[in-house]
Amino acid sequence: MTSPLPAQPAWFGQPRGLTVLFLTNMWEQFSYYGMRALLVYYMTKELLFGQQQASLIYGIYTAGAYFTPILGGAIADRYLGKRRAIVIGGSVMAAGHFMMTFPPLFYPALATIALGNGLFLPSLPSQIDDLYEPGDQRVGWAYNVYYVGVNIGGFLAPLACGTVGEMYGWHWGFGLAGVGMCLGLGFYLWGQRYLPAQARPARVEGISPRGRFDRRTVLLLVAIAASVTVFRGAYEQLGNTVALWADSGVDKQAGGWAIPMSWFIALNPLFVMLMTPPLLRYWRGRAEAGRPEAPARRMATGALIVAGAYLLLVALSAMSGAARTAWPWFVLFFAIITFGELFILPTGLGLFARLAPRGLGATTVAAWFLATFSGSLFGGVIGTLWSAMSHPAYFALLALLAVVAAAMLRLSDTLEQQVQHDRERDAEAA
Repeated sequence: MTSPLPAQPAWFGQPRGLTVLFLTNMWEQFSYYGMRALLVYYMTKELLFGQQQASLIYGIYTAGAYFTPILGGAIADRYLGKRRAIVIGGSVMAAGHFMMTFPPLFYPALATIALGNGLFLPSLPSQIDDLYEPGDQRVGWAYNVYYVGVNIGGFLAPLACGTVGEMYGWHWGFGLAGVGMCLGLGFYLWGQRYLPAQARPARVEGISPRGRFDRRTVLLLVAIAASVTVFRGAYEQLGNTVALWADSGVDKQAGGWAIPMSWFIALNPLFVMLMTPPLLRYWRGRAEAGRPEAPARRMATGALIVAGAYLLLVALSAMSGAARTAWPWFVLFFAIITFGELFILPTGLGLFARLAPRGLGATTVAAWFLATFSGSLFGGVIGTLWSAMSHPAYFALLALLAVVAAAMLRLSDTLEQQVQHDRERDAEAA
């Protein structure tokens, strides 16, 4: 339940509250990706885990971080409210990051971060729609703007946490990630006056303020989630087996200086920031010309582009043999896979948020992260095949997974059109 904000000047053409959510999310992502940039290397080089064990733990952790939002979203909608959920969840996550600086607390720290993330992750983006009046067309682009915030944090994280961890010690990198989480909480608390007031959800006997899901909407959400699960099996290898291949299979020398591996990880969010503005202009132009692209179709296009990125790795790993691949080719891979990502991930998040019934915003957004959970777990299982296959065959498998996801998304398009038609009809009737 929200109370509308009084009219106020916009920042960057959007409500001021979007900037608050943007900055909060940016620093939370700094902490998450800062720790994640170090995780596989920390396990294999410091804790001396084997590759299969490290890949599986990586997959289970990233999956757990996206499973807990299902429970956290329901708790936020029913009991805490979004604001309290964000403050509590962010505080718990910060504690988990600082626990990572102590090796005996490795597993409890991972669990703590995942639990805090459960409250934080679905509650923040589900506040975006609350900033806009019904019919405000700016909300259509708000999720892509918000996604840039995700990736600014993701860009800064490996440059800061990764470089500090590699050069000065893993635990310093983990500690810096905790500082980032604290900064995110600080921005959120500072910007409360720019966000709609949210009371605890009403629990009066016999009265429910919440809407309900219709059957077609549920089917559409399930179909999109299943497609994204398959897609994530390939995409999640960026921080897992692709990072392992790059560590040993990419020549990182530039003018006699070795480029830190964590800097390559920063390429993905950097390209998001560079590519998002022209893509938004292109999509806006199509919409104004009466040729908007349906979300499921756009997501299918993105999955095919990601498949192309992995086919490039098939060719590079096959041609290089025992030699190392020159680093500019690896940069090109990141450019292609990021371009595809922009078609699918922010589009899917926005679709789930817009399909949310009244009073179930955090729960519905949490369902999007459930797909990320299942996809991350699937990605961890796929990662265990790295040592059992040749590199070209493994990357071909990842390309095939992305193609299968594209086909599934394309098949969901008819159902999405039906849901959209039902919603337009209901709006006219109201």
